Amino acid sequence: MQRPKMARFTTPGNQPASRSRLKRTQQGFAYMWALMMVLVMSIYLGQVGEAWQNRIQRAKEEELLRMGAEIKMAVKRYNENNIGDNPQTAYPKTLQDLVQDPRVAFPKRYLRKAYKDPITGDDWQYIGAPGGGFVGVASKSGLKPLKNANFPEDTPGFVDAKSYQDWRFAHWPNRGGGRR
Repeated sequence: MQRPKMARFTTPGNQPASRSRLKRTQQGFAYMWALMMVLVMSIYLGQVGEAWQNRIQRAKEEELLRMGAEIKMAVKRYNENNIGDNPQTAYPKTLQDLVQDPRVAFPKRYLRKAYKDPITGDDWQYIGAPGGGFVGVASKSGLKPLKNANFPEDTPGFVDAKSYQDWRFAHWPNRGGGRR
């Protein structure tokens, strides 16, 4: 009994292919497939990383808006509680003055704690007041804000801001609380 003839693998020149040559060809294909998968995964991870970075920046923006508004209100209350209408003590010198009012002997707080700028993690830039002290704060960050609409009415300059430094949280006396 004769065995049936098996089909032989051939190469382009109609030469029988060796098993090692087939393995090398298949290994090249597998290598290219693996490279393509690495490329696709790196593109995907890059996009996920960018989206994650935007999410973190948006959260920091929300913290900046919340803390800035809180500091602005604290400066306003500090100014309203000025003893004897002395312009030298009308505004706080530091954020610590809003945490513990140095003008009175008993504990008087306008802020729970002296917040750091959430964008930079550092101290705020103070907006100087007439007669000393500060009327508000701004971030020292030069980054471009992601948010550019839907701000509260008392923050009119925020819409066209080119950087976080343009977001100024200040109590301007006799101007309705916002700088125009």
